[in-house]
Amino acid sequence: MSVMSNLESLDVAKLRRKLRETAEAAGDVTLAETTLSPAANRVASQFRETHKSPAMLIGQLGIFEFTLLLALTILGLVLTAGTDGILPQLGIAAAIAFGYSLLSHMADSYQITTLRQPLRSVKRCIIALVLSFALAGITTPVLAPTPFLMSWLPGTGLAACLIFGLGRFALALALKRWTRNGLIERRAVIVGGGEPAKQLIRALEQQEDNDIRICGIFDDRGGDRSPNIVAGYPKLGTVAELVEFARGTRIDMLIISLPISAEDRILQLLKKLWVLPVDIRLAAHANNLRFRPRSYSHVGEVPMLDLMDKPIRDWDSVAKRAFDLFFATLAILLLWPVMVATALAVKFTSKGPVLFVQRRHGFNNEVINVLKFRSMYTEMSDPTAKLAVTKNDPRVTPVGRFIRKTSLDELPQLFNVLRGDLSLVGPRPHAVLAQTRDRLYGEIVEGYFARHRVKPGVTGWAQISGWRGEVDTDDKIKARTACDLYYIENWSLLFDLKILLLTPIRLMNTENAY
Repeated sequence: MSVMSNLESLDVAKLRRKLRETAEAAGDVTLAETTLSPAANRVASQFRETHKSPAMLIGQLGIFEFTLLLALTILGLVLTAGTDGILPQLGIAAAIAFGYSLLSHMADSYQITTLRQPLRSVKRCIIALVLSFALAGITTPVLAPTPFLMSWLPGTGLAACLIFGLGRFALALALKRWTRNGLIERRAVIVGGGEPAKQLIRALEQQEDNDIRICGIFDDRGGDRSPNIVAGYPKLGTVAELVEFARGTRIDMLIISLPISAEDRILQLLKKLWVLPVDIRLAAHANNLRFRPRSYSHVGEVPMLDLMDKPIRDWDSVAKRAFDLFFATLAILLLWPVMVATALAVKFTSKGPVLFVQRRHGFNNEVINVLKFRSMYTEMSDPTAKLAVTKNDPRVTPVGRFIRKTSLDELPQLFNVLRGDLSLVGPRPHAVLAQTRDRLYGEIVEGYFARHRVKPGVTGWAQISGWRGEVDTDDKIKARTACDLYYIENWSLLFDLKILLLTPIRLMNTENAY
């Protein structure tokens, strides 16, 4: 049944599921290396530097304003009443700061479009401050009578309004400058050319204070249907080349400029693009089809259908990084005697370095150097991992056999975590040329490279689900990849904690570890 039929019952959630299932079943078609055009390389070089996400900036502003208001109210209370009865004073200050944050969010005061408009931002900020102090003035005397309250509230509230108002005004001016300089923006690529892309670009450009930076257009078609220049933006290459382009640049979003009725074409695009760690949106501004309002996201006033979201994004990535730093540091502090003993055992029982460095696939297919304690004889080592270690493998030293079974050889990867190459929990990083029976993993597993949409981990859902050890059959790497994709789709900090706590228990099973 086509998308155009059965219009009344059409649900974008069903379309999204179909797109995802079809893309996953279709396999990864990005194995062949592609060469970018000179124009695409020039554009890519401009967007390799990192930039600040608007969502991250908004979160930082919210934390900063909450902390500043809490400090101001505590200072006002202490200057008015001294330090006697400090606990009730802290409660009043926290209530005002929390009330301001809540009211600001309710009034959309932290929307990026609001923050860019000085008068609008200052107005909503001050209204939220006045209401939070007014509510404190009404409720606090009833709940906890404080004679000094009425002499304290007006002065502190006025100071807060002045400081926050000036700060919001300065921030609005700074945001305009940062957006012009490309320091804060969402970088987007248009997928599909011709008239639909032209209409989309014009609609985006008409948005006031637009934070979308269009980096170029990619389309497989040519000729009149997809000219080389659309609305002033160059067509940089094909969709296959877009995968290479997006992996070498810091792109936030892919916007497909096709009608929703072109379901087959959209599915073909998703087969190639879903492996990338970016948001994938379908522009809906020019479509006659209309879904439920909650089905849309918006760029300004331009409606979009969310086909796929970047996993572990913005503040989730901050929380995961904090999780990694805390538990990796804790593990090093607890396990350093074991690491020293392992290093000495490796050093004094066979010639060669203590550490073994192997090139593996990291986040977004980037190649990283992963650390391990050396478990093989130096002259027999295999940095490419083309020949997997098997049971009673003569290349493995006696000490190496023990540390591989107990996974002690993986402990140096805690330093990879501190360096930021790895996460504590995630899909295990495989060697660049890892293979099973002379076939690379990407040739065996459909959608294999989608596991690189998040940072790889020291341990993962596959490892505690019984898929640790030798990969000697196609079914084993397929099962591992299925576990990795499940982890990506269902990630949470609690899920990470569960995997981390179960890892030592599951390591007791050394059946497949050689």
